[in-house]
Parts: sequence; C-alpha cells; structure tokens
Amino acid sequence: MKIYLAADHNGFEYKRKLMDFLGRSGYEVIDEGNISPNPDDDFPQFAGEAVTALLADGSPDSRAILICGSGQGMCMAANRFKGIRASLCWNLEEARASRNDDDSNVLCLASRYTDFEDAKPIVLAWLATPFAGAPRFIRRIKQLDELG
Repeated sequence: MKIYLAADHNGFEYKRKLMDFLGRSGYEVIDEGNISPNPDDDFPQFAGEAVTALLADGSPDSRAILICGSGQGMCMAANRFKGIRASLCWNLEEARASRNDDDSNVLCLASRYTDFEDAKPIVLAWLATPFAGAPRFIRRIKQLDELG
C-alpha cells in the first residue's frame, strides 16, 4: 500500500517519525513535503500536494496522511478536493469508523494534541480497517461527491 505523507512546520518532526514507522511496517511511503521545517509555511500547500498525488495515483488502496498542529486545517484543505474523504482521528474508534463507514482515504493527525506514541495504533487501525461497502455507505459517499 502506498501512503502519501505531508506536514506543515507543526507536524514536520511527527511526519519524519511516522515515515520511519510506516517504512519499518512495510508500507511504501512518499513524502509530499515539507522537506525542511519552515515556520512560515502554510498547510494548504502540503495538503494539496499530497491529495493531488493520491488522486493521480488512482489505486483504491493508496492513502494519504496529513499532519498539522490541530489536524483541522489539513482536514479542511483536503476535503476541498472531489474524491477525498479526509478524517481527523484522535482515537481507535474514530479511525475504524472513518474507514468502515466513510471509506476515508486521508487521515489527518494533530501534532499538538495526539502524542506520536498514541498515534501509532490509530494509524495502524485506520490502515487495516476495510470499507464495509454497505449500500447506505456507498450512497452517502456518492452524495458527498455530488456536493458543490
């Protein structure tokens, strides 16, 4: 499974740790930036780069993980793109539900509020949980893609 990672300055070190963790866990990780910590960078740029790469990839198995201070900014930016279902997850239940019910293809993490060690099982649960594919879930995803 390919995973596109991106972070602003608030998530830069978190992203580096996550890249290492995911690589050791057998995932193919692609760094979509930032390449160095820059306190003047802005999260929309990196969210855009990661989700554009994810959408161009075309594989239903590929995913993206975005990190900023609150996770909210990355989530808002990612969800501007048709076909992206970004979810901000802070516990295992949210991670599993976002995949099972909503077929989330982008996970957003808050570097300020979720300790990296706490994030590891959240990330693994999100990556391992399949989409249930229930008709009501499929219907709702189609409705999301028809908005705006």
